[in-house]
Amino acid sequence: MTADSASINLTHHFLIAMPGLEDEAFAKSVVYVCEHSERGALGLVINKPSDLSMEGLFDKVDLPLHRQDLMNAPVLQGGPVHTERGFVLHDAMWGEVPAQGADQDPSHEAAQEAAALSAVSDKESVYASTMTIPGGLEMTTSKDVLEALSMGAGPKRVLISLGYSAWGEGQLESELAENSWLTVGADTAVIFDTPVEQRYERAMKLLGLESWMLSSEVGHS
Repeated sequence: MTADSASINLTHHFLIAMPGLEDEAFAKSVVYVCEHSERGALGLVINKPSDLSMEGLFDKVDLPLHRQDLMNAPVLQGGPVHTERGFVLHDAMWGEVPAQGADQDPSHEAAQEAAALSAVSDKESVYASTMTIPGGLEMTTSKDVLEALSMGAGPKRVLISLGYSAWGEGQLESELAENSWLTVGADTAVIFDTPVEQRYERAMKLLGLESWMLSSEVGHS
C-alpha cells in the first residue's frame, strides 16, 4: 500500500457502486463503512433487502418484537461475509424507549425502560459486543440488543443486516483506484429515514449526482 492510500479513512462514509460494478453482491449498492484502517475495511450494504422482515427475524430467534415501528422493516443483505449472522446498526444511545402510543400505560413504559437498562447498567457500553463508529452510530453483534428491542426498548433508529462486507489490506483502495466506487460522507437520514429503494439515489444526491449521469462503462477495470 502506498503512503497516500494508507492515509485514506472512509469510516462513516458511503461507498456508492458505479454502474460498471457488476458483482452480484454489490451492483447498485450503497455500503456504509463502519471501519476503515490500514488493515482493511468493514461495512454494511444498506439498500439490498432480504425476503425477511424484522418480525420474521425475531420469530426465528424465538423473541417477540414489541416495537411496532420495526415490525415490517426489512432485514437487509449486508454483504457476502457471515450471512448467517446478524449485524445491528443503530444510534449510539442508552436504551431509549420510544413512545408506544397515547394509550400506553406510563408505569408500564417506565418498567420496560428499567428492565432494559438494569441489565446493562454495570457495563461501559450498553451492549456486550459493540463497535463504536465516529459519527454517532454503533454496530452491535450480541443478542442483547435484540432482547432490548424485543421488550419495546433499545435504540430508536435501527438497521439489521445478515452478513457484512469486508476488504483486506489495500483492497478497497485498489477498487477506488479502478473507479468501482464513489465515496461521500454518510448521512444517517439515508440509512434510517429513507425507504430502501430510494437510498441509492439519495446517496448519489449527496454528491449532487443522479444515476443517469454516470456511464455504464465507467468503473470497468
